Amino acid sequence: MPTFRDLLTATKAQIREITPAEADTRRDTEPETVFLDVREPDEFEQGAIPGAVFIPRGHLEAQVESRIPGRETPVVVFCAGGVRSAFAAKTLSELGYTDVVSMSGGFNQWKDQDRPWSAPRTLTPEQRNRYQRHLLLPEVGEEGQLQLLDAKVLLLGAGGLGAPSALYLAAAGVGTIGIIDMDVVDESNLQRQIIHNLDRVGMRKVDSARETIEKLNPDVKVETHDTRLDASNVVELLSQYDLVVDGADNFPSRYLLNDASLKTGTPVVHGSIFRFEGQATVFKPHDGPCYRCFLPVPPPPELAPSCSVAGVLGVLPGIIGSIQAMEAIKLLLGLGESLSGRLLAYDSTDQSFMNYKIRRDPNCPACSIDPDDLVIAEYDQFCTPHPVPAAVG
Repeated sequence: MPTFRDLLTATKAQIREITPAEADTRRDTEPETVFLDVREPDEFEQGAIPGAVFIPRGHLEAQVESRIPGRETPVVVFCAGGVRSAFAAKTLSELGYTDVVSMSGGFNQWKDQDRPWSAPRTLTPEQRNRYQRHLLLPEVGEEGQLQLLDAKVLLLGAGGLGAPSALYLAAAGVGTIGIIDMDVVDESNLQRQIIHNLDRVGMRKVDSARETIEKLNPDVKVETHDTRLDASNVVELLSQYDLVVDGADNFPSRYLLNDASLKTGTPVVHGSIFRFEGQATVFKPHDGPCYRCFLPVPPPPELAPSCSVAGVLGVLPGIIGSIQAMEAIKLLLGLGESLSGRLLAYDSTDQSFMNYKIRRDPNCPACSIDPDDLVIAEYDQFCTPHPVPAAVG
Protein backbone atom coordinates (compact mmCIF):
# COMPACT_ATOMS: atom_id res chain seq x y z
CA MET A 1 0.00 0.00 0.00
CA PRO A 2 1.45 3.42 -0.95
CA THR A 3 2.35 5.69 1.94
CA PHE A 4 1.45 9.35 2.21
CA ARG A 5 4.98 10.23 1.14
CA ASP A 6 4.52 8.07 -1.95
CA LEU A 7 1.26 9.89 -2.77
CA LEU A 8 2.91 13.27 -2.25
CA THR A 9 5.86 12.33 -4.45
CA ALA A 10 3.53 11.07 -7.17
CA THR A 11 1.41 14.22 -6.95
CA LYS A 12 4.40 16.55 -7.17
CA ALA A 13 5.54 14.70 -10.25
CA GLN A 14 2.26 15.66 -11.94
CA ILE A 15 2.28 19.38 -11.07
CA ARG A 16 4.56 22.38 -11.41
CA GLU A 17 6.16 24.05 -8.40
CA ILE A 18 7.74 27.47 -8.03
CA THR A 19 9.62 29.07 -5.17
CA PRO A 20 8.30 31.99 -3.12
CA ALA A 21 10.80 34.25 -4.92
CA GLU A 22 9.42 33.20 -8.30
CA ALA A 23 5.87 33.63 -7.06
CA ASP A 24 6.67 37.12 -5.77
CA THR A 25 8.09 38.05 -9.18
CA ARG A 26 4.82 36.99 -10.76
CA ARG A 27 2.95 39.51 -8.60
CA ASP A 28 4.81 42.29 -10.41
CA THR A 29 5.18 40.88 -13.91
CA GLU A 30 1.88 39.00 -14.25
CA PRO A 31 -0.78 41.05 -12.39
CA GLU A 32 -3.53 38.76 -13.73
CA THR A 33 -2.12 35.89 -11.62
CA VAL A 34 -4.39 34.78 -8.78
CA PHE A 35 -2.82 33.67 -5.51
CA LEU A 36 -5.00 30.97 -3.96
CA ASP A 37 -4.71 30.32 -0.23
CA VAL A 38 -5.94 26.81 0.70
CA ARG A 39 -5.13 26.90 4.41
CA GLU A 40 -7.67 26.68 7.22
CA PRO A 41 -9.50 29.78 8.56
CA ASP A 42 -7.45 29.97 11.78
CA GLU A 43 -4.22 29.96 9.73
CA PHE A 44 -5.56 32.60 7.34
CA GLU A 45 -6.48 34.89 10.23
CA GLN A 46 -2.86 34.90 11.42
CA GLY A 47 -1.64 36.39 8.14
CA ALA A 48 -1.89 36.04 4.38
CA ILE A 49 -0.48 37.28 1.08
CA PRO A 50 -2.30 40.54 0.23
CA GLY A 51 -5.04 40.07 -2.36
CA ALA A 52 -5.03 36.27 -2.16
CA VAL A 53 -8.27 34.38 -2.75
CA PHE A 54 -9.01 32.29 0.32
CA ILE A 55 -10.68 28.88 -0.10
CA PRO A 56 -9.94 26.19 2.51
CA ARG A 57 -8.73 22.98 0.89
CA GLY A 58 -11.85 21.10 1.99
CA HIS A 59 -14.10 23.57 0.11
CA LEU A 60 -11.98 23.89 -3.02
CA GLU A 61 -14.02 21.77 -5.41
CA ALA A 62 -17.30 23.39 -4.35
CA GLN A 63 -16.16 27.02 -4.45
CA VAL A 64 -13.31 27.51 -6.90
CA GLU A 65 -15.43 27.80 -10.05
CA SER A 66 -17.36 30.75 -8.64
CA ARG A 67 -14.28 32.43 -7.16
CA ILE A 68 -11.90 31.84 -10.10
CA PRO A 69 -14.21 31.41 -13.10
CA GLY A 70 -11.60 31.56 -15.89
CA ARG A 71 -9.99 28.17 -16.56
CA GLU A 72 -7.02 29.91 -18.25
CA THR A 73 -6.36 32.22 -15.29
CA PRO A 74 -2.79 31.80 -13.96
CA VAL A 75 -3.06 30.45 -10.39
CA VAL A 76 -0.41 30.16 -7.69
CA VAL A 77 -1.66 27.85 -4.94
CA PHE A 78 -0.13 28.00 -1.50
CA CYS A 79 -0.69 26.55 1.96
CA ALA A 80 1.48 26.67 5.09
CA GLY A 81 4.35 24.48 3.87
CA GLY A 82 3.63 23.34 0.32
CA VAL A 83 1.95 19.97 0.90
CA ARG A 84 -1.77 20.80 0.74
CA SER A 85 -1.11 23.19 -2.12
CA ALA A 86 0.43 20.36 -4.16
CA PHE A 87 -2.73 18.27 -3.85
CA ALA A 88 -4.86 21.36 -4.50
CA ALA A 89 -2.89 22.15 -7.67
CA LYS A 90 -3.53 18.63 -8.94
CA THR A 91 -7.24 19.01 -8.19
CA LEU A 92 -7.40 22.29 -10.10
CA SER A 93 -5.71 20.69 -13.10
CA GLU A 94 -8.26 17.89 -13.01
CA LEU A 95 -11.02 20.53 -12.94
CA GLY A 96 -9.68 22.01 -16.16
CA TYR A 97 -7.48 24.87 -14.94
CA THR A 98 -4.59 25.03 -17.37
CA ASP A 99 -2.02 27.30 -15.70
CA VAL A 100 -1.63 26.19 -12.09
CA VAL A 101 1.50 26.03 -9.93
CA SER A 102 2.08 25.17 -6.29
CA MET A 103 4.34 27.38 -4.17
CA SER A 104 6.97 25.25 -2.45
CA GLY A 105 7.66 26.14 1.16
CA GLY A 106 4.24 27.76 1.41
CA PHE A 107 3.31 30.85 3.35
CA ASN A 108 5.75 30.02 6.15
CA GLN A 109 8.73 30.32 3.82
CA TRP A 110 7.19 33.39 2.14
CA LYS A 111 6.92 35.08 5.53
CA ASP A 112 10.40 33.96 6.67
CA GLN A 113 11.86 35.63 3.58
CA ASP A 114 10.26 38.96 4.56
CA ARG A 115 7.94 39.05 1.58
CA PRO A 116 4.73 41.13 1.74
CA TRP A 117 2.03 39.79 4.02
CA SER A 118 -0.65 41.19 6.29
CA ALA A 119 -3.17 40.09 8.86
CA PRO A 120 -6.41 40.04 6.84
CA ARG A 121 -9.59 41.61 8.07
CA THR A 122 -11.94 38.85 9.19
CA LEU A 123 -15.35 38.46 10.75
CA THR A 124 -15.68 38.10 14.49
CA PRO A 125 -16.99 34.80 15.89
CA GLU A 126 -20.32 36.53 16.56
CA GLN A 127 -20.50 37.74 12.96
CA ARG A 128 -19.61 34.30 11.63
CA ASN A 129 -22.54 32.91 13.55
CA ARG A 130 -24.93 35.68 12.47
CA TYR A 131 -24.06 35.50 8.77
CA GLN A 132 -23.26 31.78 8.52
CA ARG A 133 -25.91 31.18 5.83
CA HIS A 134 -24.22 33.85 3.70
CA LEU A 135 -20.81 32.33 4.35
CA LEU A 136 -22.03 29.01 2.97
CA LEU A 137 -22.72 30.68 -0.38
CA PRO A 138 -19.56 30.61 -2.54
CA GLU A 139 -20.81 33.73 -4.32
CA VAL A 140 -20.83 35.63 -1.01
CA GLY A 141 -18.52 34.02 1.53
CA GLU A 142 -16.51 36.01 4.03
CA GLU A 143 -15.17 38.40 1.41
CA GLY A 144 -18.68 39.27 0.24
CA GLN A 145 -19.94 39.68 3.78
CA LEU A 146 -17.14 42.11 4.52
CA GLN A 147 -18.13 44.02 1.38
CA LEU A 148 -21.69 44.29 2.70
CA LEU A 149 -20.45 45.50 6.06
CA ASP A 150 -18.47 48.22 4.26
CA ALA A 151 -21.41 49.24 2.04
CA LYS A 152 -23.52 52.38 2.43
CA VAL A 153 -27.12 52.42 1.19
CA LEU A 154 -29.55 55.35 1.25
CA LEU A 155 -33.26 54.62 1.62
CA LEU A 156 -35.57 57.25 0.18
CA GLY A 157 -38.44 56.86 2.61
CA ALA A 158 -39.14 54.79 5.72
CA GLY A 159 -42.62 53.77 4.58
CA GLY A 160 -44.19 50.91 2.66
CA LEU A 161 -41.21 50.13 0.41
CA GLY A 162 -38.47 51.46 2.67
CA ALA A 163 -39.60 49.37 5.65
CA PRO A 164 -39.03 45.85 4.22
CA SER A 165 -35.96 47.02 2.30
CA ALA A 166 -34.44 48.42 5.48
CA LEU A 167 -35.14 45.29 7.49
CA TYR A 168 -33.63 42.90 4.95
CA LEU A 169 -30.63 45.10 4.20
CA ALA A 170 -29.95 45.44 7.91
CA ALA A 171 -30.38 41.71 8.50
CA ALA A 172 -27.99 41.03 5.61
CA GLY A 173 -25.34 43.15 7.29
CA VAL A 174 -25.22 46.26 5.12
CA GLY A 175 -22.96 48.32 7.36
CA THR A 176 -24.41 51.80 6.89
CA ILE A 177 -28.04 52.54 6.11
CA GLY A 178 -29.13 56.12 5.59
CA ILE A 179 -32.84 56.97 5.80
CA ILE A 180 -34.40 60.17 4.51
CA ASP A 181 -37.98 60.88 5.57
CA MET A 182 -39.65 63.93 7.13
CA ASP A 183 -42.87 62.25 8.26
CA VAL A 184 -44.13 60.89 11.59
CA VAL A 185 -45.60 57.46 12.29
CA ASP A 186 -49.38 57.33 11.97
CA GLU A 187 -51.69 54.43 12.81
CA SER A 188 -52.69 54.22 9.15
CA ASN A 189 -49.06 53.40 8.30
CA LEU A 190 -48.99 50.20 10.34
CA GLN A 191 -51.01 48.22 7.79
CA ARG A 192 -47.90 48.00 5.59
CA GLN A 193 -44.94 49.89 7.11
CA ILE A 194 -43.69 46.99 9.20
CA ILE A 195 -40.62 48.73 10.59
CA HIS A 196 -42.87 50.79 12.90
CA ASN A 197 -45.30 49.76 15.66
CA LEU A 198 -48.18 51.11 17.72
CA ASP A 199 -45.95 52.36 20.52
CA ARG A 200 -44.23 54.72 18.08
CA VAL A 201 -47.25 56.55 16.71
CA GLY A 202 -46.27 60.21 16.58
CA MET A 203 -42.53 59.44 16.52
CA ARG A 204 -40.38 60.66 13.64
CA LYS A 205 -40.21 57.85 11.10
CA VAL A 206 -36.44 58.02 10.79
CA ASP A 207 -36.07 57.59 14.56
CA SER A 208 -38.55 54.70 14.66
CA ALA A 209 -36.77 52.95 11.80
CA ARG A 210 -33.40 53.45 13.44
CA GLU A 211 -34.62 51.96 16.70
CA THR A 212 -35.90 48.83 14.94
CA ILE A 213 -32.73 48.35 12.88
CA GLU A 214 -30.42 48.80 15.87
CA LYS A 215 -32.34 46.12 17.76
CA LEU A 216 -32.16 43.81 14.74
CA ASN A 217 -28.43 44.10 13.98
CA PRO A 218 -25.86 45.99 16.06
CA ASP A 219 -23.39 45.82 13.15
CA VAL A 220 -25.45 48.40 11.25
CA LYS A 221 -24.91 52.14 11.59
CA VAL A 222 -28.09 54.10 10.86
CA GLU A 223 -27.80 57.65 9.54
CA THR A 224 -31.07 59.60 9.75
CA HIS A 225 -31.98 62.52 7.50
CA ASP A 226 -35.18 64.02 8.87
CA THR A 227 -35.65 66.41 5.99
CA ARG A 228 -37.32 66.89 2.65
CA LEU A 229 -35.36 65.72 -0.39
CA ASP A 230 -34.90 68.76 -2.60
CA ALA A 231 -32.58 70.33 -5.13
CA SER A 232 -30.44 71.86 -2.40
CA ASN A 233 -29.46 68.60 -0.68
CA VAL A 234 -29.97 65.71 -3.12
CA VAL A 235 -26.50 65.73 -4.71
CA GLU A 236 -24.71 65.96 -1.37
CA LEU A 237 -26.82 63.13 0.07
CA LEU A 238 -26.29 60.77 -2.86
CA SER A 239 -22.55 61.44 -2.86
CA GLN A 240 -22.29 59.81 0.57
CA TYR A 241 -23.75 56.43 -0.46
CA ASP A 242 -23.02 53.51 -2.80
CA LEU A 243 -26.60 53.25 -4.03
CA VAL A 244 -30.14 54.44 -3.36
CA VAL A 245 -33.27 52.37 -2.73
CA ASP A 246 -36.08 54.55 -4.05
CA GLY A 247 -39.30 54.27 -2.05
CA ALA A 248 -40.78 57.63 -3.05
CA ASP A 249 -44.46 57.80 -3.98
CA ASN A 250 -44.39 60.98 -6.06
CA PHE A 251 -42.99 61.99 -9.41
CA PRO A 252 -41.15 65.16 -8.32
CA SER A 253 -38.90 63.11 -6.03
CA ARG A 254 -38.29 60.47 -8.70
CA TYR A 255 -37.23 62.95 -11.36
CA LEU A 256 -35.09 64.84 -8.87
CA LEU A 257 -33.46 61.59 -7.74
CA ASN A 258 -32.85 60.51 -11.33
CA ASP A 259 -31.03 63.68 -12.31
CA ALA A 260 -28.92 63.71 -9.14
CA SER A 261 -27.98 60.04 -9.59
CA LEU A 262 -26.72 60.80 -13.11
CA LYS A 263 -24.63 63.62 -11.70
CA THR A 264 -23.12 61.56 -8.87
CA GLY A 265 -23.02 58.17 -10.65
CA THR A 266 -25.11 56.56 -7.89
CA PRO A 267 -27.25 53.56 -8.93
CA VAL A 268 -30.94 53.70 -8.03
CA VAL A 269 -33.06 50.65 -7.19
CA HIS A 270 -36.55 51.81 -8.10
CA GLY A 271 -39.83 50.45 -6.79
CA SER A 272 -43.43 51.58 -6.97
CA ILE A 273 -46.83 50.21 -5.93
CA PHE A 274 -50.45 50.85 -6.84
CA ARG A 275 -53.45 49.02 -5.33
CA PHE A 276 -52.63 45.35 -6.15
CA GLU A 277 -49.72 45.88 -8.53
CA GLY A 278 -46.08 46.75 -8.14
CA GLN A 279 -42.96 47.17 -10.22
CA ALA A 280 -39.22 47.33 -9.76
CA THR A 281 -36.17 48.13 -11.86
CA VAL A 282 -32.60 49.38 -11.55
CA PHE A 283 -31.20 52.57 -13.02
CA LYS A 284 -27.41 52.42 -13.41
CA PRO A 285 -26.20 55.87 -14.47
CA HIS A 286 -24.94 55.93 -18.06
CA ASP A 287 -24.95 52.13 -18.17
CA GLY A 288 -28.52 51.49 -19.22
CA PRO A 289 -31.70 53.57 -19.29
CA CYS A 290 -32.52 56.20 -16.70
CA TYR A 291 -35.90 57.09 -15.22
CA ARG A 292 -36.50 59.70 -17.92
CA CYS A 293 -35.90 57.07 -20.61
CA PHE A 294 -38.54 54.97 -18.89
CA LEU A 295 -41.02 57.81 -18.30
CA PRO A 296 -40.07 60.94 -20.27
CA VAL A 297 -43.10 62.95 -19.17
CA PRO A 298 -44.89 62.62 -15.83
CA PRO A 299 -48.58 61.75 -16.05
CA PRO A 300 -51.10 64.29 -14.82
CA PRO A 301 -51.91 63.97 -11.10
CA GLU A 302 -55.44 62.70 -11.72
CA LEU A 303 -54.02 59.69 -13.61
CA ALA A 304 -51.43 58.83 -10.98
CA PRO A 305 -53.02 59.02 -7.52
CA SER A 306 -50.92 58.11 -4.51
CA CYS A 307 -51.63 55.17 -2.24
CA SER A 308 -53.36 57.50 0.21
CA VAL A 309 -55.94 58.14 -2.51
CA ALA A 310 -56.09 54.88 -4.46
CA GLY A 311 -55.31 52.43 -1.66
CA VAL A 312 -52.84 49.54 -1.55
CA LEU A 313 -52.92 45.96 -0.30
CA GLY A 314 -50.65 45.89 2.74
CA VAL A 315 -48.58 42.87 1.70
CA LEU A 316 -47.72 44.33 -1.72
CA PRO A 317 -45.01 46.81 -0.62
CA GLY A 318 -43.39 44.00 1.35
CA ILE A 319 -42.96 42.00 -1.86
CA ILE A 320 -41.66 44.89 -3.94
CA GLY A 321 -39.50 46.23 -1.11
CA SER A 322 -37.93 42.79 -0.68
CA ILE A 323 -37.15 42.68 -4.41
CA GLN A 324 -35.49 46.08 -4.06
CA ALA A 325 -33.37 44.79 -1.17
CA MET A 326 -32.34 41.80 -3.28
CA GLU A 327 -31.36 44.02 -6.20
CA ALA A 328 -29.38 46.29 -3.86
CA ILE A 329 -27.41 43.36 -2.46
CA LYS A 330 -26.76 42.01 -5.96
CA LEU A 331 -25.36 45.38 -7.01
CA LEU A 332 -23.18 45.65 -3.91
CA LEU A 333 -21.72 42.17 -4.46
CA GLY A 334 -21.70 42.13 -8.24
CA LEU A 335 -23.96 39.10 -8.31
CA GLY A 336 -26.09 37.85 -11.18
CA GLU A 337 -27.93 40.08 -13.63
CA SER A 338 -29.56 43.20 -12.27
CA LEU A 339 -32.91 44.62 -13.39
CA SER A 340 -31.13 47.39 -15.26
CA GLY A 341 -32.87 47.69 -18.63
CA ARG A 342 -35.81 45.60 -17.44
CA LEU A 343 -39.02 46.44 -15.63
CA LEU A 344 -40.27 43.66 -13.38
CA ALA A 345 -44.06 44.02 -13.03
CA TYR A 346 -45.99 42.08 -10.39
CA ASP A 347 -49.75 41.54 -10.20
CA SER A 348 -50.84 40.14 -6.84
CA THR A 349 -54.36 39.26 -8.01
CA ASP A 350 -53.10 36.42 -10.18
CA GLN A 351 -49.56 36.11 -8.71
CA SER A 352 -47.87 36.88 -12.01
CA PHE A 353 -44.53 38.46 -12.83
CA MET A 354 -43.78 40.02 -16.20
CA ASN A 355 -40.51 41.41 -17.56
CA TYR A 356 -40.55 44.38 -19.93
CA LYS A 357 -37.57 45.76 -21.79
CA ILE A 358 -36.60 49.37 -21.09
CA ARG A 359 -34.35 50.89 -23.73
CA ARG A 360 -32.04 53.80 -23.31
CA ASP A 361 -33.15 56.86 -25.24
CA PRO A 362 -30.19 58.27 -27.22
CA ASN A 363 -31.89 61.67 -27.10
CA CYS A 364 -32.81 61.56 -23.41
CA PRO A 365 -32.60 65.09 -21.98
CA ALA A 366 -30.94 63.71 -18.83
CA CYS A 367 -28.65 60.74 -19.54
CA SER A 368 -27.58 61.71 -23.08
CA ILE A 369 -25.81 64.88 -21.96
CA ASP A 370 -22.68 65.50 -19.93
CA PRO A 371 -23.47 65.13 -16.19
CA ASP A 372 -21.85 68.50 -15.57
CA ASP A 373 -24.50 70.09 -17.78
CA LEU A 374 -27.39 68.68 -15.77
CA VAL A 375 -29.33 71.27 -13.81
CA ILE A 376 -30.77 69.97 -10.55
CA ALA A 377 -34.17 71.61 -10.13
CA GLU A 378 -37.50 71.08 -8.41
CA TYR A 379 -40.28 69.44 -10.40
CA ASP A 380 -43.31 69.94 -8.16
CA GLN A 381 -44.97 72.38 -10.52
CA PHE A 382 -44.74 69.92 -13.42
CA CYS A 383 -46.00 66.83 -11.62
CA THR A 384 -48.47 67.83 -8.93
CA PRO A 385 -50.78 70.70 -8.22
CA HIS A 386 -48.85 71.53 -5.05
CA PRO A 387 -45.45 70.59 -3.54
CA VAL A 388 -45.22 67.04 -2.24
CA PRO A 389 -42.49 65.98 0.20
CA ALA A 390 -40.45 62.82 -0.36
CA ALA A 391 -42.62 60.30 1.43
CA VAL A 392 -43.76 56.76 0.71
CA GLY A 393 -46.98 54.84 0.67
